[in-house]
This record gives sequence, C-alpha cells and structure tokens, in this order.
Amino acid sequence: MAFQLRTYAFIDSMQPQAAAHVAATTPGDPAIAGMSQLFIEVAPGNEIFRVADVALKAADVRPGMQIVEREFGLLEIHSRTQEEVLAAGEAVLDYLGLTQNDRVKPKVASTQIITNVNPYQAQLINKWRKGNLLLPSQSLFVLEASPAAYVSLAANEAEKAANINIIEVRAVGRFGRVFMAGTESEVETAMKAAVACLEQMEGRAE
Repeated sequence: MAFQLRTYAFIDSMQPQAAAHVAATTPGDPAIAGMSQLFIEVAPGNEIFRVADVALKAADVRPGMQIVEREFGLLEIHSRTQEEVLAAGEAVLDYLGLTQNDRVKPKVASTQIITNVNPYQAQLINKWRKGNLLLPSQSLFVLEASPAAYVSLAANEAEKAANINIIEVRAVGRFGRVFMAGTESEVETAMKAAVACLEQMEGRAE
C-alpha cells in the first residue's frame, strides 16, 4: 500500500463538550477544554508508530489515542499550548517530507437533520452514545465525512458556533460521523459551521 497522509487536523482550542468526549473515549492522556489538539491519520496503519515517535520526541505534547488498523493508523495529541502541538505536527511533516496540504481533503458524504425526534429513536441512539443524552422532541443533526478523523474538528467548530449537545463522535474508520442535538435553529447553525470548516480546508483528492 502506498503511503498516504489521510488526516492532518489542527484544533486551536478544544470546546468543553468536545474535550469531554475525547477524554471519555480515548485510552491515553485525557484532554481538557482549552487545550490545542492535532489528529494525524496515515495509511498504511503501521506507519503511525513512527509518526507518534517523532511527534512525542519533538515537543511537549500528550497522546490521547494511537489506533492502528491494517488500513489506517490514527494519532491524537494535545497540549495546553498551541505552539507545542504545532511543533509536533511540523516535525511529523518534516519527517514525512510533506506539507499539511498533502493531506486528503475532507469530503462531506452526507448531512441530515431530524426534527422532533421520536422517543423510541432517542432511546435507541442513547444505547450506544458516549456523549450527552438525546432527548425526545429535540432536533438531531448527523454529519458523515471522510476521512473519518475530520469529524472531530467538525464537532468542535459546531460547538463553537451553536448551543448544541454533542451526542456522539465516531472518528475512526473510512467514514466518520458526528451526532449533535438541540433546537432546530441551533442545529441548523451547527450544521452550517461544521460543513463550512471541512469544505474550506485545503488538501488533495483521495
């Protein structure tokens, strides 16, 4: 498999819900609100071991997750200072001989808003969510994007823009999904912010 920088997603300031979700779902160092964060995903998966080694030796950053599949490998790092996270990212890019624009450009695969969520559907989603509870009669927004890790950035930007609840963020695999809930108007604002942040990112076609 040819090497591919699939994701390079920098988050300047983690929002409270986004940070809490990362802390609750990652096996490594827990992140807190206000930290800066970087997601790096590569293919083939085993290459993430060297990427992690370079990043952690280059700057004072902490790893939240290192997930290795046969196809993809994903690393999440964070720090209280943006400079440390950016330094770690630059060290990785230098090692790879790439720039951040060599990453795969995120692609929004689908979006949907469900208004006035039925109580039974809310309970089904609550069975597997790791964020806030989805309440009956709320509006639900679901974003699907590729590469998967970019949905973490989308969730963080949506939380900046609107008063919504993050229900679930699934950022591993070929496609990622984020689920957010709130009033219909807030969910629509969140959707616009999430989609815009992905569409404006530069990169190459997959």
